[in-house]
Amino acid sequence: MATLSLKPRISRSAEGGAIYWRLSNLYFWFFALLGALLPYWSLYLQGRGFSYLEIASLMATIQITKVVAPSLWGWLGDRTGQRVRLVRLGAVVGAISFLGVFLEPAFFGLMLVMLVFTFFWNAILPLYEVITLRGLGSDKSRYGRVRLWGSVGFIATVAAVGAVLDRVSVAQLPWLVLPVFLGIVVSAFLIPSDQGVVRKEEGAGSLRGILVEPAVIAFFLMNFLLQISHGAYYTFFSIHLEQYGYSKAAIGLLWSLGVLAEIGLFIVMHGLFARFSYRQIALCALALTLLRWVLIAEASDWLWVLLFSQLLHAASYGAMHALSVQYIHGYFGRGHHGQGQALYSGLTFGAGGAIGAWASGFLVEGYGTDLAFWGSAIAIAFALIVTWRWLRPPPGQGSIVQSAD
Repeated sequence: MATLSLKPRISRSAEGGAIYWRLSNLYFWFFALLGALLPYWSLYLQGRGFSYLEIASLMATIQITKVVAPSLWGWLGDRTGQRVRLVRLGAVVGAISFLGVFLEPAFFGLMLVMLVFTFFWNAILPLYEVITLRGLGSDKSRYGRVRLWGSVGFIATVAAVGAVLDRVSVAQLPWLVLPVFLGIVVSAFLIPSDQGVVRKEEGAGSLRGILVEPAVIAFFLMNFLLQISHGAYYTFFSIHLEQYGYSKAAIGLLWSLGVLAEIGLFIVMHGLFARFSYRQIALCALALTLLRWVLIAEASDWLWVLLFSQLLHAASYGAMHALSVQYIHGYFGRGHHGQGQALYSGLTFGAGGAIGAWASGFLVEGYGTDLAFWGSAIAIAFALIVTWRWLRPPPGQGSIVQSAD
């Protein structure tokens, strides 16, 4: 009898390990692509001869498609239950569309190429967040440990691409990005297939009823302002550092340090959930984000200050994203989970990120990169007010740990 009871236990353990690595794999490659694009794409565009406003507009397309694509694909995922197939479609078409970059089109042609490949690429993550949380089942506290492999992928690519670009022209960047797209495609086909089509899933209340909740409005507004504040960082941080005399390898290492801090945060996040409320952690993270933008604006010529400001990425992205994913899981339920993740991606990373990129472009064009980061600090100050006044946890859930069970 002992032998018979042991076998299922080992089988479940092995199955859990396999699922963990399959889930982690796509995060690695998805964020590896971000590691190739965010730090260096603006430098590539600058090398192509585009102006600061043109660079801001092109970088904003990465965010613009997040407004539409996640909502459309999230709705399809909730409607059909075929999230894995949709992820695979987005990976394949996104990779094929990226090939248009090699034609070296002018401004509007490149914008069209970027709109197409980011439309399909940006559809992947919100769908995959749902796949991951469902794949983890009742053990959702392991989300941070799965998601941290995305940070590992980001760091690996940032460091590798930065080292290569110190030896070759930045014009070669698309050739360095292409293998990462291939990694996304391969990892998408390693995800276990959908277990049948689910036409309609149970959920608590209507989507409209959830969206009119004051706390939910505050949640989206808080994240919208947070992503506006990141516009200068994602668009001009590398150019800002280059203006202060940092090499491409050093720029890559500074980006990597921020994500390394994010990994550390993901590892300990479950402990923070157990001790503090969502509102407490959000207020602390936003305050540290405000400090980060001020330090970058005023003290980028001091390396130790930059090192410290990059460690604060654990707060400005890591803590806020982990909290937001769990918040949506607690508020939107199973029936609206995909649409909740899509709205989070579209309204915050999409609309907020695009507006932040454009606004920072005008500030950099007229006044320089330092003032753009002061604009980021102002946006965070408003986010702090919103969070302090109106943000509350989902009903009956005093902490994120409870909402994750």
